[in-house]
Parts: sequence; C-alpha cells; structure tokens
Amino acid sequence: MFKKSVTGAARRRRSLPLPRLASMLLPWPSLALLALLPVSALAEEISAAADTAGVPTVFVNDKRERQAIDPNLPATSERITAQQLENLNIINTEDALKYMPNMAIRKRFIGDENSTISVRGNGTSQTARGLVYADGLLLSNFLGNTHSFPPRWSMVFPEDIAQVDVIYGPFSALYSGNSMGATVAITTKMPTTLEATVKAQVFSQQFGLFGVDGSFNGNKSTASIGNKIGDLSFLIGVDHLSNAGQPFVFASQARSTTPATGAAIPVTGAYQYTDANGAPATIFGVNAEGQEKVVQDQFKFKAVYDITPTLQAGATFGYWRQRVDNETFTFLRDANGNPVYSGLVNVGGYQYNLPASFFAPASSESENQLFGVSLKSRHSSGWNYSAIASYFDVAKNVSRSANSGLASNRSGSATFGDGTGWKTLDLLLDYKPERMEAGSHWPTFGYHYDNYFLNSKTYNVSDWRNSDSGGFNNAFTGKTETHALFAQDVWQLSERWKLTTGLRYEDWRAFDGARAIVGSSQSYADRNLSYWSPKAALQFKATQDVNLRFSIGRAYRFPTVSELFQGSLTGSTLVNNDPNLKPENDLAKELSAEWALQKGIVRASLFEDDVKNTLFSQTNTTVFPNVTNIQNIDRVRSRGIEVVYSGENIGLEGLDLNASIAYTRSIILENSKNPATVGKNFYRIPLWRANLVGTYHVSDQLTAMVGGRYSGRQYNTLTNTDINPDTFGGTSAFLVFDTKFTFKPTKQTEIGVGIDNLTDRRYYVYYPYPGRTFYLEAKFSL
Repeated sequence: MFKKSVTGAARRRRSLPLPRLASMLLPWPSLALLALLPVSALAEEISAAADTAGVPTVFVNDKRERQAIDPNLPATSERITAQQLENLNIINTEDALKYMPNMAIRKRFIGDENSTISVRGNGTSQTARGLVYADGLLLSNFLGNTHSFPPRWSMVFPEDIAQVDVIYGPFSALYSGNSMGATVAITTKMPTTLEATVKAQVFSQQFGLFGVDGSFNGNKSTASIGNKIGDLSFLIGVDHLSNAGQPFVFASQARSTTPATGAAIPVTGAYQYTDANGAPATIFGVNAEGQEKVVQDQFKFKAVYDITPTLQAGATFGYWRQRVDNETFTFLRDANGNPVYSGLVNVGGYQYNLPASFFAPASSESENQLFGVSLKSRHSSGWNYSAIASYFDVAKNVSRSANSGLASNRSGSATFGDGTGWKTLDLLLDYKPERMEAGSHWPTFGYHYDNYFLNSKTYNVSDWRNSDSGGFNNAFTGKTETHALFAQDVWQLSERWKLTTGLRYEDWRAFDGARAIVGSSQSYADRNLSYWSPKAALQFKATQDVNLRFSIGRAYRFPTVSELFQGSLTGSTLVNNDPNLKPENDLAKELSAEWALQKGIVRASLFEDDVKNTLFSQTNTTVFPNVTNIQNIDRVRSRGIEVVYSGENIGLEGLDLNASIAYTRSIILENSKNPATVGKNFYRIPLWRANLVGTYHVSDQLTAMVGGRYSGRQYNTLTNTDINPDTFGGTSAFLVFDTKFTFKPTKQTEIGVGIDNLTDRRYYVYYPYPGRTFYLEAKFSL
C-alpha cells in the first residue's frame, strides 16, 4: 500500500468537470471485494532493496532517492511518500500512518501529545512494542508502556518527510524486541538548491455530546529554509500549532438508588446514560483531562556535510515546547442558576456525593530537545559503515492539578519530570556484493546501545498554577540500559531462492530504581538479563511477478523504567510496581505472498505472534486484597491475515487506488493471575480493519482524494465485560470517510481543502473521537 511513487511525467492528465469527477469517486466497490483479488505470492517488500547501500538511511539529499532503512528486509513492509502525503489531510506527523494496512493511530484531537500506534495484535497502549526512527534517530519513548509514553513525533515536521516505511514484526536482527509490533522509519528531505517554504493551516471541528455543542478551532503555521552550498546542505524550520480539542472526559458516577436527603442540593443539568458495561450512570460535566487547549512550538536544524564523495556526516537539533490547559466545567446548576461543583446533590430525587476534586482543572508544560550526529559511508559495493548517536533530553516537564474545581481554590499538586530522557548509539557494518547472484552473501554486523532514565517528583503546592516548590508527596526514579550485538546474512542460494538468517544478543540491565512517599522510601536491587534472538526468512521467486516468503523470529521486549519502579497505594487497593517483571517473549511467524500486476501490487500475509509474559496492567484476583498493577500475562496469541492492494490508473487514467483489509484474532490463552480473562479477546485489538484511499489526478494542478477507515469491534477490558461500545467509555466499531481537494495554481503555490469524518460519525475509543473536521491550507515554496 502506498508503495509505488507517482510522478507527473509518468502519465498524461485529463481535466474533467467536477460533477463528473464526484460521480466517479462516490460509487466505491465494497471493501469486501478485496478478498476476491487474485493472490498467489509474496515478495520483497521494498523492490529496490538489492540496489541500495547496506546502511541505515540518515538523510536523503535527492528527492528522487528513496532508500530503505534496511536493504534486506526479511519482513512485510509498506511505504508512503511525500508526494502521496500532499493529497491527505496531514497536520501532525503521525497522520502519515492513518491509512497504513492493519494499523490504527490513537489520536484524540489535533495536537494530541499522546498519539500512539496499534498494529496487528498490538494495542494502542502497548507503546513499547513499536520502534519509531527519524533518519536513524530513535524517537520511541521507552520510559513506559502506556498512552503516556508515545513516540516523540513532534521532532519531525510533516512537510519535512520524504517517505515513511512501516516494517511489520520482529523478523530483522537489526532491530530490538521492541519491533514486536512494527518499526516506523521516517526519512526526511534535504535541499539540493536554495529552498524556502511557508505553510498555513486552519481547522475547525463541530462536536456535540451530552451538554457540549459547539465549534472547536485551531491553526498551524510552518516555515523552513535550506540550501546546499558546496558540500554542505542545511535546513532550518519553525512550526507553531494552537488548537482547542473537543471535551473527551466526562464526570460520571453509577446511577444512584439512594433517595435524596434534605442536605442534598437540588440541581439540574445532569444527563442519564448507559455506560460501557451496560450499567445505568449519570454524567455531571467535563472533568479529568476534560477539554485540552494546546499550544506547541517547534524548531528544527539539520545539516549534512559530504566529507568525501563516499563519506557523509550529519547533525540534527530539534526543540519542542508545549503548553496544555485541561479545562473542566460542570453541567449542574442550582435553583438560582449557580454552578455546582461538589458536595451532596439531588438529581431527580436521588442523592449523589461529588468529591471536591471532581472538576479540578489541570495544566502541563514541557520542553524537549533532540541532539543527533551521524557518520556513514556510501560505496556502491563492498564495505560500508554507519554510526549514529542521539540524546533526547526532557529539559522541562511539569504537570499541575488543582485540589478542587472552585475558581477560588489555589492549592494543588505539581509533578516534575526534569532530567528524564534517553541516549542511544548505533554502529553498523555491512558488505554489499557487486551483484546478488547465486552463491552471493550480503552480511551485516552491528552494535546497539540505549539508556533510558526517569526522574519524577510530586509536591503539594499552595498555588497549583505557579508554585515550583512545596511539601514533598512522592517520587519515582530508575534507569534501564541495553547493549546489543547482531549479525545478519542474506544468502542468494540460487536465482529464485534467498535465505536470510540473523541472530541478536541483548544484555539488559535495570538499576538505580527507587520510590518514596512521605516518611518512607524503597530502593530496588539491580537486575541483569540477557537473551539470544534468532531470526530466519526464506524467499522464493516463483515467477517474474510472484514472490513468496516465510519468516520466523524470536524477540524479547524488556520491561520499561515505569513498569518496574512506579506504583502507589489507593484506598485498600494496591497499585504496586513489580521490579521483578519478566520480559515479553514472542515467537513471531509470517507467510506472505506478493504479486506484481500490470497496474499495481497485491500482497497477502498470514501472521502469528505467540507471546509469553505479556506486560499489561490488570488485577490479580487470586490474592486479597486484590493487586492492580503491571503484571505478566502468561500467554497471548494473535493470528490474522492481511490483503493489500496498491495500483495506478485503475479503470481511469489518473486514478490511483490503495486498499487493505485485515482480520486479527488476539486471544488470552493463559493468565494465572486473572483466570476469568482466559479465552477472552485482548485489549483493543479489533477483529477487522480496512482502509480505502482513492486519489484522482484530474490534471497537473488538481487532485481529489476520498478515503475510508474502518475498525471493527474491540474491547476496553480484559474480561470483555464492556458490552455497550457506542458510548463514552466504550470502544466502537466505526467507518469514517475523509476527503481532500488539492489545487496548485502555480509551481510555487498550493491550496488544500479537506474534511475528516465527512459524515460526522460519533465514535469512541474510550474517549469520544473528533467529529466532522474542516481543513483549509495554503502553501508557498521557492
């Protein structure tokens, strides 16, 4: 999908009247017809792999140059290019992935810092099962494994992207066990001449739910300038985003059966509804994260210097700052019309007790910096090497919350995460033969190092918005470190047969772990684990157009810092950390077939992930009192099939079609700590996913796109007790449509008009997701 690049010179455009264009785009074939496409084989997922340098891509200097981050992929991959992204509604970098096969993006609103990916049998909260790189620099936040630890997409401008490759599964020895879900490799552009770009975007969402009905608006502006002077290329860019997201957390309680007493204040404005578990409940307003208003600023500098024609050095600096205000409000009004935030209230004759903190507002500020350097050789054959080092610094990270929702309240808490971050080093050496012929070998050797460190302290403060000090509340600290050695060899057995074998050794250590509360502290002993992860893939070229491949690989995903060392005590329930968690152990298998058609490509893949010791938050029901924390689930198995099609000039010159349909069944097979979950569907893995994108190039100046995204039934609980998915707290099946018209009046100017969620479908992934959203953008470039 999205794998084939399209150039304007490749075909002749024909202009059509817009009414005729609309009639052609609307009667789409059913997504189910994809199953009837002829499928007989699997192929190399990046067709030019054998002609590229055997080192990770650091930068792309020529817009026509498109290199795979791994030139010998033993796994399925998909690609989308900058030219294809121009025709989609793209605001944030992660939007580039929203039509990828069997993948979903957890993005609650434009500017959502906690955007994560779900792919195949890996849910959106399993963030440590996805590697995200930008020019070889690791953006994955492996300080934790929940929505609060997303990849740092903000270190890449969408306009900066040359291509995005998604590699499915842990089948390459070049990547750690965190690739159990997928590896996302972003390659950015560098100028070859003087280039300057200015882009402005505005967007507006209509949203109505419970007591909310209105428009939520935002804007984004981007500017960059770059040049190539002699052997030096550089690019400088700035970006600013401001947006008000829709309210997505509602204050609710189970519907009361207690008759109201005289002490309860009679109120109006509450809403009755049935919650995700099928129980009657009452909503009183917007609380918790509530409605987020976000302001983000970004600065990026990149430079590449050609030391010699075959040796290149690069440097990157990225800076990102964010301010978020979590606004809350009550729907409740007393007899005089005054808002009611807490205490005993009378709703329809029944009594509720609203805690003082029910509508407490919150805010957060963060500043992140990314430093990266690289050195790589670029010989067309023979030995090549690369070295990439990065340091991600959370220079400032403070989250603040009030103790109550009253405007007069000033007390609250502040949590500081300054001094948190990670650093990495990757060394790679490979030998590329002049020709991959029978008997040829392409060996690769490498070393990887990463060090993640977490420092979190919470204080009780007298002024929750401004105070930076106060009475100590709690603290968590800890570090993890991984050293890895790997080797991989591609052996061309014959003209038709190719064998890829790999072995990865990882030595992992957790240390300096501690947590503290008032009057007590706990330090944890260091831990050290090491594992070997073998990989293999056998590929057969059945015909000139048909390729088959079977891949198998073992992968270990080690616990993150927060999984090991964070925890608390809430009432009688222990929300405890476990410093002795086992690593996740995956045996992954994939059988794929790819067939090159006259006007496109069809791929079908059967896959299975059999994971022991899945790390996930659950309740241990075999002990009393019950303990809720990150635990090892004994065995979870995911099986599925994907069918993907990508084609050009389909039935009509200028019409491109990208489509995919996927079935995944992820089942808990063994769980000794919570037996009631055995046989249940795993958390947030839909049975079906499907995407369809039709792009019609009316002329060289005008392009029209219509896309559809479908996600089937999934669950928010391991016990699958959330039986009412189409409400707040549930997880809906949904089908949404998007569209965009892109017009280029001149070579230097571009105007885009788009709509996401065209039919204003109200759907939920626990939170209500955005309603119909309008986009307008203008771009000028030299």
